[in-house]
Amino acid sequence: MNQFAKNIFSQGQTLFTQLEFDKALAEAKDEIMGYAMRATSMAIIMEREACAKLAEECVDIEKLADAIRNRIPEQRQ
Repeated sequence: MNQFAKNIFSQGQTLFTQLEFDKALAEAKDEIMGYAMRATSMAIIMEREACAKLAEECVDIEKLADAIRNRIPEQRQ
């Protein structure tokens, strides 16, 4: 067992302070939220592009809304 593992499994030994833990946790949360926001933005851009393509290819304007709604049938509720 390496030294790090020994430190983790030893009882009563503090690896870091609460303040250090809170700071690291806040940084991790910020990073996760950043990735989530970028992923969401990318998904919206992709969805808009797909809907625009459907609109460009649409022959019957009255069926456009249904074509967009049914683009991914498994996502309909």
